Amino acid sequence: MANITKRAKDIPPFIVMDVLERAHELEREGRDIIHLQIGEPDFSTPGCICDAAREAIERGETHYTHSLGLIELREAICEYFYGKYSVTIDPGRILVTSGTSPALFMIFSALLEAGDEIIMSDPHYPCYPNFAEFLGAKPVPIKVEEEDAFQLRPSEIKKKIGPKTRAILINSPSNPTGNLLSRERMEEIAGLGPLVVSDEIYHGLVYGEKEHSILEFTDNSFVLNGFSKLYAMTGWRLGYLIAPPEFVRPLQKIQQNFFISAGSISQWAGITALTKADADVEQMKSIYDERRKYMIKRIREIGFGLAVEPAGAFYMLANAKHLAESSYDLAFEILEKAGVGISPGIDFGKGAEGYLRFSYANSLENIKEGLDRIEQFLARW
Repeated sequence: MANITKRAKDIPPFIVMDVLERAHELEREGRDIIHLQIGEPDFSTPGCICDAAREAIERGETHYTHSLGLIELREAICEYFYGKYSVTIDPGRILVTSGTSPALFMIFSALLEAGDEIIMSDPHYPCYPNFAEFLGAKPVPIKVEEEDAFQLRPSEIKKKIGPKTRAILINSPSNPTGNLLSRERMEEIAGLGPLVVSDEIYHGLVYGEKEHSILEFTDNSFVLNGFSKLYAMTGWRLGYLIAPPEFVRPLQKIQQNFFISAGSISQWAGITALTKADADVEQMKSIYDERRKYMIKRIREIGFGLAVEPAGAFYMLANAKHLAESSYDLAFEILEKAGVGISPGIDFGKGAEGYLRFSYANSLENIKEGLDRIEQFLARW
């Protein structure tokens, strides 16, 4: 009998992937499925980025890089942060990673001992608590309210801070809600005492508002960011973290042992993304915003609740409590009977039960068709 570790057996599934994989099974059976469950840009990577990768290959840039990442890329990240947030960063505080998931795992590994606590919102990105629990730490969820744009309240965080609290995790713009933390709340959270881990992967994908980096308010923080969402580079597996100076060497040693370095070609492409892809990003953003506005209108017309219009990322978390007690069952019934993939709220924490997450990282034509199918399904149902 296989001796599988408890942590491997107990880690929960990522339900969004279960929905996607069932959708693929239905497609192989000949069904036409509209995908509104995936948090992946439907755009191709901009041509200038692809050209930079080809040029790097032709130059022979196919070897390991420095474990912290190419100095040229880290310097470009510093320039980007200064231009966007007026924040000055030493490139020695940046570690380039193979996506933001390894970055998150590395930060938690350097920050959390078994039994330590990390505070996070509920709802939240599904993998946050799983990473913490995998390392023996304890996620401490704080329920956030739909009417308050699912924003963390500093007063509620303060109540949860205890002797084992090592960090507060924030994500703005947020997955699954698409909402932003206000500048005032971020500044107050920064002053509460514990380190702040700020997942800023959806920065740049903001419509009509302005996002803020935690580094505008404190250096007692980690920043996670990457290229997957803003630059449509999910398959390139390129991210980075910015850490307090005392954490850099421990994180570097973790990188050296577990990952060696991020991919060299992706890193050269990342420099071009930061320096030459602004026009492509603006075009993608404009299309996302058109989809966002349409989806908000149709979601409400169909009868789902949406108390606050999401202003970032490419998600919205719609209230479906009037339809079913189990968001899991409802999402899979919609997939099977209407041919539309959406994400059940329960994947994002107990506070999201009764909600469904819709993604507008798909064409407007497909979004229209998918929402029409759901409306017809609910009329029959």
